[in-house]
Amino acid sequence: MHVVVVESPAKAKTINKYLGKDYVVLASFGHVRDLPAKDGSVEPGNDFHMHWETDARGKKALSEISKALKGADQLILATDPDREGEAISWHVQAELGKKLKGIDVKRVVFNEITKTAILAAMKAPRAIDQELVDAYMARRALDYLVGFTLSPVLWRKLPGSRSAGRVQSVALRLVCERESDIERFRAREYWTVEADLTSKGGAVVTATLSQLNGKKLDKFDLAGEADALAAKKAVEAGPLDVWRVEKKRVKRHPFAPFTTSTLQQEASRKLGFSAKHTMQLAQRLYEGVDIGGETVGLITYMRTDGVTMAEEAIGACRSLITRNFGADYLPAAPRLYKTKAKNAQEAHEAIRPTDVFKKPEEIGRYLDRDQLRLYELIWKRTLASQMESAEMDQVAADFADGKRKTVLRATGSTIAFDGFLKLYREDRDDPEDDEGEGKRLPPLNEGESVSLKDVRPLQHFTE
Repeated sequence: MHVVVVESPAKAKTINKYLGKDYVVLASFGHVRDLPAKDGSVEPGNDFHMHWETDARGKKALSEISKALKGADQLILATDPDREGEAISWHVQAELGKKLKGIDVKRVVFNEITKTAILAAMKAPRAIDQELVDAYMARRALDYLVGFTLSPVLWRKLPGSRSAGRVQSVALRLVCERESDIERFRAREYWTVEADLTSKGGAVVTATLSQLNGKKLDKFDLAGEADALAAKKAVEAGPLDVWRVEKKRVKRHPFAPFTTSTLQQEASRKLGFSAKHTMQLAQRLYEGVDIGGETVGLITYMRTDGVTMAEEAIGACRSLITRNFGADYLPAAPRLYKTKAKNAQEAHEAIRPTDVFKKPEEIGRYLDRDQLRLYELIWKRTLASQMESAEMDQVAADFADGKRKTVLRATGSTIAFDGFLKLYREDRDDPEDDEGEGKRLPPLNEGESVSLKDVRPLQHFTE
């Protein structure tokens, strides 16, 4: 008999179905022990010795595991494949202690809760990774030492606050420094001049003054209304023609599949979800949803900073892209991503569907509205990450007077080939950062005269 320990009851139920009658799968309900909230739980002067305490829920979980181990020959610790999961397994093993005499203890990890992944993990057991456990203990000690000192101060100053810690205290400092910057900030005035020009074909183009008296304008060159009105007169003096038209084709590449942080950001922007709600939904999709009487894990592990994908997942994406969109949308070679963060652990894959052929519209009836919206977001981002790049035609037109002293510029872009944009576009915090399709310019020929329809001086202030 084999006893398997996972973190949650939902996961235990799913995994038990995959492993069969020779396995008993039990939940630890998270951590079975922790540092007691009292002075002295961490001793900095004694090589940071830590005193652990098991709570009532932990004792109950350990009792159930102990009962199941009677007559068993193996304990398999299958908690989550991250630092916290490694620590939970370590705590369980440490607490069971002598009860494990004669029992083979193994650690297994899997990135997705599917039958294939579970069975493969069982064939590749390992020992507990002590480096991950040490990383957990360092974090937990820091949490305790910082929080135990700061929390009472916080409670006195902000009644009702829960705690301060290694994250909250740093975040608070950043907020305070930013608030000081805002208080010190003094808005600075500047002006721009905008003109509506009519081409020979009758199309109206909006252009912005970029050069005055033969000099390129910087942001603050038109510092006040008098400068702006003088610039307006120069534009009105005309006549204007199309001085030059610059065209270039650029490629826009798809985004990498989701990590924890990019998923939270995009779910906030696109769906209006809080980070907490996003992670609760992702946890449910990871642990499994009942589809036609079978519990199926729909996405890979959702706590990751890695952007890589398994070869079979990339192959499935490429197959589906060809089938759904055609060969034009499939790059010649698979796209391989690497995170830009220097300190990324990249221990796990990116967040992706466990089976990309499970399309959102086909499994939607098994999910609630928010689960479906998040799954669809993950599915689209994953598939788009393996699609062909989009091609954009960027056009810049300069309109000038006869002496080329006064110059106005209009820019625009059109999508020549939509590529991955056919399926997915990322929302941006700042729309000006978007490299997607911009305003479209009409056909313009160099030397063609244009007529002036309107000139507008515009006042702005730095923010």
